[in-house]
Amino acid sequence: MAAARASAPGKVILFGEHAVVYGEPAIAVALSLRTEVIVKEGGDQHRVNGAPLSPYHHAYIKDAIDGLWKGGPLDVRTDSRIPSASGLGSSAALSVATVGALLQLQGRFAEELVAREAYNAEVSAQKGRGSPTDTSTASHGHAVLVDGQKRDGLLWDVQRGERRWYLHHLDVPPLTLVVGHTGVRGRTADEVAKVARFVKRTGFAREVIRDLGRVARSAIPLLARQDKPALGQRMDEAHNLLRILGVSHPRLDELCDAARKHAYGAKLTGSGGGGSMIALTDQPEACAAAIRKRGGTPFTVQLGGPGVSASSW
Repeated sequence: MAAARASAPGKVILFGEHAVVYGEPAIAVALSLRTEVIVKEGGDQHRVNGAPLSPYHHAYIKDAIDGLWKGGPLDVRTDSRIPSASGLGSSAALSVATVGALLQLQGRFAEELVAREAYNAEVSAQKGRGSPTDTSTASHGHAVLVDGQKRDGLLWDVQRGERRWYLHHLDVPPLTLVVGHTGVRGRTADEVAKVARFVKRTGFAREVIRDLGRVARSAIPLLARQDKPALGQRMDEAHNLLRILGVSHPRLDELCDAARKHAYGAKLTGSGGGGSMIALTDQPEACAAAIRKRGGTPFTVQLGGPGVSASSW
């Protein structure tokens, strides 16, 4: 009975969430937290962790299987260290690891193909919304710059309808980030749809999107120079813009305020509506304690880990 295993990292978005859907740049970095998926052929029907495959509970896995698998029933086992609905790319890591295992099972595993097929699965699960940022970061690892134009370090480009994203490798210096998990579940599809409605209704929302792109663009040379104070200012500015878009949450705002006393800056990361915030700091213990005091769950993360990996037996 053929079997394959694949794993993929979570991510944080440093700059550009939501705006990237509209062609603005974003910077995302892989984490040391990972999701592993094991796929085996056999059984009477598709199963996930022993339960029948459910379109509701296993949407990302189902869409990956529907798009890539023409064989018989599969037994899928998942093991994730990434908190669900936390803004840390849990769904993308699951999609990438599932796609990676399916392609490995077929002898077709390749980083770029994983990125493309995982994005297709995410688009299907999210009803046609979203950008390839998370899935490309989980596939490539390290750090990824997503932009509407080609730059140095091009990995691949992805087009959907009239939109085209260019994915680039980005060198990011060692930085200490403390993540604060609110405990509030945020749903990417809901937040992306909320922004889409806002952008469709008003020119003001489109101006906010452009401002988020400007902030992300200005952060690229600051990262290269390791200018932490200036990066912190950009993070605070980005968070305020995301609040204006309506994708923050009172708990996110509280944790950011608490973290800033011991950090250069803080912002939500991911789609928002709950989930997590991040703080750039040289005082991770004090920053984590401040987040914990306000009811958040803090942890310090290592940035820039490897991307998807796979094996078979």
